[in-house]
Amino acid sequence: MIWAAEDTLSAEAADAMTASLRDGVPVFLSPISAWALGTLMARRRYLSSLSPERWFERVTSSPGVRLAAMPPAVLIASSFLPGTPPRDPADRIIAATAREYGYTVVTRDEPLLAYAEQGHLKTLAC
Repeated sequence: MIWAAEDTLSAEAADAMTASLRDGVPVFLSPISAWALGTLMARRRYLSSLSPERWFERVTSSPGVRLAAMPPAVLIASSFLPGTPPRDPADRIIAATAREYGYTVVTRDEPLLAYAEQGHLKTLAC
């Protein structure tokens, strides 16, 4: 599982991630998530007993978890997403990464879930 112990996932999201790992398909984490995590923790909107560095290190060292690629083409694509994409640049980068590589985004982020409802992104609510 890629979440800190104090986090919870929906049964559907946990099952999908478990099945992916069981099938030898990595669970990818966007590098922009490190920045988002740091920002949330600095603003005290996400609390953890771990430092942001340790939390991210723990997640990325979990078996089957890999960092998603974040090449310039994905960053540029995040500026040209179809429909009405999220305003948050990190959400846009996550959406562009998922669209580029065919990933399903596991999130509780309302703007990403709303973007998925427009048909531009696959998501699982966690």
